[in-house]
Formats: sequence, structure tokens, C-alpha cells
Amino acid sequence: MSLPKDATMYRTLIDQTPLIQVSTGKHQTTYALDGSQMNPLEAFYATLAGCAAVFAKKACQTLGVPATGIEISCKPFAGPGGPLTLGRFRTEVHFPEGFNAEAKAAVLWSIAECAVKEVVKDGANIDFQVVEA
Repeated sequence: MSLPKDATMYRTLIDQTPLIQVSTGKHQTTYALDGSQMNPLEAFYATLAGCAAVFAKKACQTLGVPATGIEISCKPFAGPGGPLTLGRFRTEVHFPEGFNAEAKAAVLWSIAECAVKEVVKDGANIDFQVVEA
């Protein structure tokens, strides 16, 4: 099935530089092969951390408590296939003083529901296609 050119959500044009620029209709991001910026795998892990922060902020809004001072640290662990596979992804949440146990539990539950993580968990069911346009 061929999509019209304007339906493309993410687009990149390869050139001779070590940079890779990916754009959408509204945003652009740059990756690098030379270590000067994140590579796409590092950016994927950063996306998981960012998603955790989004869900933490949303939970705090719902609870009516400030999210200021919540620190989220994420660490990927290689899977059995080596460093380019993901076997485990640990998210640690440090709360500022004053967060009660109920609020902490709600924020942790919300982070566990991160949409990006859910896509990854269901990844085996994704139909990835690579075709010549």
C-alpha cells in the first residue's frame, strides 16, 4: 500500500555528514553517528525517560500536588543478544520531601502505564514493513 507523500509522519534525507535529521510537520530532531549528539538508540531510551516524566506530571496534576523536585533516573540493561538488545529497563523515582505514601504510589502507578513502554512491551505484535517507495 502506498501512502501519499503528505501522510509521511517522520522523514529523513541522508547526506554525507554524521548527522541524521528527522522531521515531522511540526518538529525536527537531530541524531549523530559520531557521538556529538544522541544516536537513535540512546534517544529511544531518553524517550522512555521522558514518557515517565510526562506520566508523573499528569499524575501530580490529577492529585493536585506539585511535581517539582521529582527525579526520574532510567537505566537500560542489555538482553541476551548483547548491548544492542534490551533485556530490562529500570526506572527509579526519587520524591522530594513532603510526598505522602498515597501520592507516591499514584505517581509510580502512572509511570508504569507510560504509553511508550506499552508500545515496546507489545512490540512483538507490531508489523514493521520496509519497502521501496
